[in-house]
Amino acid sequence: MGEHFDERETRPPEVREKQTFERLSALLARSFERLPALRDWLGDPAPAAICDRRALANLPVLRKPDLMEMQSANPPFGGLADPDALKGNRVFMSPGPVWEPQGLGVDPWASARALFAAGFRAGDLVHNNLAYHMTPGGFILDEGARALGCLVFPAGIGNTEAQVDAAARLKPTGFTGTPDYLKTILEKADEMDRDLSSIRHALVSGGALFPSLRQYYIDRAISVLQCYATADLGVIAYESADTFGAPHPGMIVNEEMIVEIVRPGTNDPVPDGEVGELVVTTLNPGYPLIRFGTGDLSAVLPGASPCGRTGPRIKGWMGRADQRTKVKGMFVDPKQIAEILKAHPELARARLVVSRSGDADLMTLLVEPAAGASPQPEKIAATLTAIAKLRGKVEIAAPASLPNDGKVIADERDYSA
Repeated sequence: MGEHFDERETRPPEVREKQTFERLSALLARSFERLPALRDWLGDPAPAAICDRRALANLPVLRKPDLMEMQSANPPFGGLADPDALKGNRVFMSPGPVWEPQGLGVDPWASARALFAAGFRAGDLVHNNLAYHMTPGGFILDEGARALGCLVFPAGIGNTEAQVDAAARLKPTGFTGTPDYLKTILEKADEMDRDLSSIRHALVSGGALFPSLRQYYIDRAISVLQCYATADLGVIAYESADTFGAPHPGMIVNEEMIVEIVRPGTNDPVPDGEVGELVVTTLNPGYPLIRFGTGDLSAVLPGASPCGRTGPRIKGWMGRADQRTKVKGMFVDPKQIAEILKAHPELARARLVVSRSGDADLMTLLVEPAAGASPQPEKIAATLTAIAKLRGKVEIAAPASLPNDGKVIADERDYSA
């Protein structure tokens, strides 16, 4: 292999887009015959018509509560798993509970290219420190590493001294696990006077790789990159690095994924660069999740990565999109703020700020006017009351003044007072 996993990573963006949507249309045509629940959920669209992002954006977003309801009504997978994926395979459980089938073929969670970008190669011995119990975490990177030609030690989680002893004897060249646990193992090895200098690169996920932690690994001559993965979808995006191991900005979207950023609580894509909820369509034929709302916040980065991979990039994990907030004993949902925007086309953006005055909750809807528009606060306030069933004041904000952090509802109440 060269410096890229395969030629797909360096396709011209317009070629990738065309080929990806051709595959999506073909996948939908096959899946609609085998998975009527998927067809019904999506509203029975013509597969050939889902040929670009504009058409995809007309389909509903499937969020975890929707998926849980479908699975409860039609256990265990809500009718969304292809029967072929269930033969001789595995099933996993995530909190909720949500049930996930393992996909088809080798590398079913599409993690091999993320491992390759992190420096893993055929012949590496990998110490895999992700959980194998009930959840697919350990299997996601295990299967990708084996598909890449690596030998995997399925260490799992916990029992640090035993892990140090195993690593000291096996001398792995690579580590996969959570960002902080590699540090725990290395520090325990120092206490035990065991040599783990064989570990030269790592791919981590399931937590934040803070700059100080990354520097700790650099100081120990270990190149550590991160990937963004979920139990439902597998590896969504991953980091790449320069020749010195320094990470390039953002994360490259996996070739198996179509990523959109939508306004939280809605199905509507936001402009590139704006923070919103990450929505993913996977081309996994065994478990084709279409417009699956991750509940995580992110944003699209412009341009291509300096590593030569031409896929779209995201900023990575930027928090949670679920901002449903209780005010005066009633919940206010981001969907309701979206309804206000639809009712007032003279508005470009809105942000509901929840605060306190003494023991009372206060709501202030900050709104940015659309270009050339002159919103009337009293009319918007009436709409707010009608939709949220709560009174609040409306303030006009300067264009482009609201923070680009994906928050539609900002709870600024001090609960410690």
